[in-house]
Amino acid sequence: MNMLLDLQKKILPDLVDVLGQRFRILRFIRLMQPIGRRTLSSNLEMSERVLRSEVTFLKEQGLVEFASSGMTLTDDGHNLLGQLEVVMKEVFQTRTMEEELQKKLGISEVHIVPGDSDEYSWVQKEMGRACVNLIKQKMSFKDNIIAVTGGTSIAAVAEMLVPDSDLKETLFVPARGGLGEQVENQANTICATMARKAMGSYRLLHVPDQLSKEAYESLISEPSVQDILRLIRSVTMVIHGIGEASTMAERRNTSQEVMEKLEQKKAVAEAFGYYFDQSGDIIHKVLTIGLQLEDLQNISDIIAVAGGKSKAEAIEAYMKQSPSQVLVTDEGAARAILEK
Repeated sequence: MNMLLDLQKKILPDLVDVLGQRFRILRFIRLMQPIGRRTLSSNLEMSERVLRSEVTFLKEQGLVEFASSGMTLTDDGHNLLGQLEVVMKEVFQTRTMEEELQKKLGISEVHIVPGDSDEYSWVQKEMGRACVNLIKQKMSFKDNIIAVTGGTSIAAVAEMLVPDSDLKETLFVPARGGLGEQVENQANTICATMARKAMGSYRLLHVPDQLSKEAYESLISEPSVQDILRLIRSVTMVIHGIGEASTMAERRNTSQEVMEKLEQKKAVAEAFGYYFDQSGDIIHKVLTIGLQLEDLQNISDIIAVAGGKSKAEAIEAYMKQSPSQVLVTDEGAARAILEK
């Protein structure tokens, strides 16, 4: 197959370009359907004249349907796109990038989706879809408990979930308390959304993410909090994001003293309330109720979801000493890490 692709690139380079363009169109329609031609043209940064020709061809092939509400994929379109995703990893050498990044970060699995989520918001949804596929692959047959953190990347995973019999008996729990950010990006909300979409069940953790020592000691002794913490520490899978240190510190309304400490020690990444420098060393920890890094050592499946060129440094720093075995990212972040 690789030899055939190499020959096509040399003899018919236009064929690869057309294949890539039609792949992008099909993928975006799947994400946003039903979608109008003008909206699709704008998001793909393609002229309406060129797009009209392409979607007409796809319709004639039975891959796309037109309706007053917009364009949607047919069943054949969905099936073909699934097959194309495997082929396009070879065409765009994504498979090679995955292997190189896996080796550089020293983890067991890397999954890269095309694009850069810093530039295109729909790439984050593609990461969400890739994560959902991984969740289904790694599920055990019974007693599945999945812990999720907050953030836009994990919210995208929740958005891409659909009712599935394999997930029906799954229990979803938040990995930590709320940050006080937009409610749709909080762990509790994402947890409930995942349970609803997967037809599973959920438990919530009603505590702030950042606590004073007095508040922490008071809450941690509450029977209801101890009960949910025991459940959280018994999870079979964790889905979490990776944040940029400065961004996360601002979202937490961190004190000026701590902000100066993070800047002085050159913090670049944050996850689970821990801040890391470029070497992956912990330089600050927020007093929080929820999963701690040491708890992750006993969890069989841990999936990190983070992308965008701007997060490359944070991803690399966290992965250096993290227990996460799987990374779902995008091409923007992957290239930035590998080219460093």
